[in-house]
Amino acid sequence: MAVDLLLGLQWGDEGKGKIVDVLTKNYNIIARFQGGPNAGHTLVFNGKKHVLHTIPSGIFHDDAINLVGNGVVIDPVIFKGELDKLADQGIEYKKSLLISRKAHIILPTHRLLDAASEASKGKAKIGSTLKGIGPTYMDKTGRNGIRVGDLELEDWKEKYRALADKHESMIAFYDVDIQYNLAELEAEFFKAIDVLKSLKFIDSEEYIYQAQKSGKSILAEGAQGSLLDIDFGTYPFVTSSNTTAAGACTGLGVAPGDIGEVFGIFKAYTTRVGSGPFPTELFDEDGETMGRVGNEFGATTGRPRRCGWLDLVALKYACQVNGVTQLMMMKGDVLSGFETLKICTAYKYRGEVIKHLPYNIEPENVEPIYTEFKGWQADLTGMTEDSQLPVALNDYIGFLEQELDIPITIVSVGPDRKQTIFREKK
Repeated sequence: MAVDLLLGLQWGDEGKGKIVDVLTKNYNIIARFQGGPNAGHTLVFNGKKHVLHTIPSGIFHDDAINLVGNGVVIDPVIFKGELDKLADQGIEYKKSLLISRKAHIILPTHRLLDAASEASKGKAKIGSTLKGIGPTYMDKTGRNGIRVGDLELEDWKEKYRALADKHESMIAFYDVDIQYNLAELEAEFFKAIDVLKSLKFIDSEEYIYQAQKSGKSILAEGAQGSLLDIDFGTYPFVTSSNTTAAGACTGLGVAPGDIGEVFGIFKAYTTRVGSGPFPTELFDEDGETMGRVGNEFGATTGRPRRCGWLDLVALKYACQVNGVTQLMMMKGDVLSGFETLKICTAYKYRGEVIKHLPYNIEPENVEPIYTEFKGWQADLTGMTEDSQLPVALNDYIGFLEQELDIPITIVSVGPDRKQTIFREKK
């Protein structure tokens, strides 16, 4: 059986958690393949809002196995907090949650290193979530990291101590004012480690291989967005892992030829949290309206998201890099009420009109070129059928399908799992 992928196509916050939850009924296994608790996947059902950071978004379905893959970095303290919330809701996660032995662990000193590094940059800071993600991936590539499988070894605490001591010397090197009590942080950390050790650790690449052979259906769940990919994103304002389709191969041990459908999720407009270039960003009433109506605040950080018109140049680039086979448009309901909508269809780049994403999209180099569309006034949130969508929205969708040459098979009209319209491939 092929492994299907679900990816964000913008700067994150596209609504991946909701769509994974909606699609889980079609899959036996949901597998997270990269990132850490810098992700915030928000799900709404039965009138309640649920936010996940590391645990796959299929966890609320009794008959789905949820796997945290080797490409993920795990903060045991945050993970324990997620598990506590699931337990409070009566979710029996121990029977359905598996952890790869090759996943790396975020230490308390990784978070301190993150804070020290960001503080040292001053105005040049990249907008880190300060969750220790970057320093953990640095230790991974530097071959210093501690992995989940190490917790099964007798000497893992000695390895921990050596790495934590090294981190403290690095924190001192930054020479910034970082106040902390490591003893307190470690007490919380080791308590959370005990909870993590109560879960089932597996050799995940073998597990997935055998699952494929036995005909199990698998959905690989991405975190963050394609424009935050360490290689293909707007570097250096990116995350520390591969958020694109290739990351599913390295983050789960899936062979490239075994990838099936690639579901790409995007908002009907564009948002970004933190620093970095954003060609279509709005600083006017339209941008304020998008943020207010769309409730655009980071699920992990709580920071307000920057808002702007849909950037088709960047979206086309993300579809190309990922090999997207189906598109899913989120938050079309947020655009209801605008008289006129705009889509960026090209850039003016250093005096030349281009339709591809260049190396540098800083504002001094890039000016967006817009195509205007008629808006719609209808409230979409109660609609359940494709035929109910306003003509102007269908025109908007049709234009995107034509330009991207990829069908839009889902249109989300609200945060609840029921507010999801399925469209036939055309």
